Amino acid sequence: MQIGVHLVDFAFADGPESIAATLARAGQLADDGGIANLSLMDHYLQMEQLGGPDEPMLEGYTTLGYLAGLTSKVELQLLVTGVTYRHPGLLAKIVTTLDVLSQGRAALGIGAAWYEREHEALGVPFPPLASRFEQLEETLQIVLQMWSSNDGPFEGRHYQLAETLNNPATLSRPHPPIMIGGTGERKTLRLVAKYGNACNFFAGDGAEGPETVARKLAVLKEHCDEQGTDYDAIRKTILYVGSGRPDANGVGELTEQLAQYAEVGITQAHLMPIQTSPPAFISDVAEYLVPALETV
Repeated sequence: MQIGVHLVDFAFADGPESIAATLARAGQLADDGGIANLSLMDHYLQMEQLGGPDEPMLEGYTTLGYLAGLTSKVELQLLVTGVTYRHPGLLAKIVTTLDVLSQGRAALGIGAAWYEREHEALGVPFPPLASRFEQLEETLQIVLQMWSSNDGPFEGRHYQLAETLNNPATLSRPHPPIMIGGTGERKTLRLVAKYGNACNFFAGDGAEGPETVARKLAVLKEHCDEQGTDYDAIRKTILYVGSGRPDANGVGELTEQLAQYAEVGITQAHLMPIQTSPPAFISDVAEYLVPALETV
């Protein structure tokens, strides 16, 4: 099983002045420590669960661009971009730029968005869920068209593009992997099967256990069979919240917990350093957890 680190908390002890240096150190440690993927949230405001808007939140793609210049190995993505945050054509251009400047290390994580307060705060439209899913499917179609040789128009219900021009093209071939976040069996997993290269489930304490994830993966397999796509080619990932810690004392428990997800088909787990130093957390992951999971 591969390990990713998902950065969600930017309230560092030394204040905003320390954010740049802390993230730089985290990126370098991830690059050197065998971490497969380094991701951030995509939010305008910090989530209520982590202190709300009074706590700091960085713009995601700007931060990934900063990390791209400081790393050379780790895959970079947002987990996940809300479909409402950026026009699809601009989103494709942004991820392409990240891919080019990182020498082919970008991934697109995307979902239907959910944090209504931040939309209202900054005046960004937040349509009903059904409309957001329609926007999500059109966005996936637009991004894939812009990452193809077809630079013609796109005519959808929500978006109309006169030309889907995208130059330079991505360095990733055929394009950066597309992760679609969410666990909805009827809509989200169908979109993964039709358009995606990776799925992502919220797992661990208080979230989806291995049995639930196994059932969701079975549904994904059914959608892939219906769409005529390759289920085995889809990366199966979890965003993990667990009681175990990736240090010398907790790595055994954490390894056992993650092994249960590996048994049902999960190949990559993203862990979150919350209320702890990201560099220290990543150092522990690299020293203790990555070696422990080499055979899982």
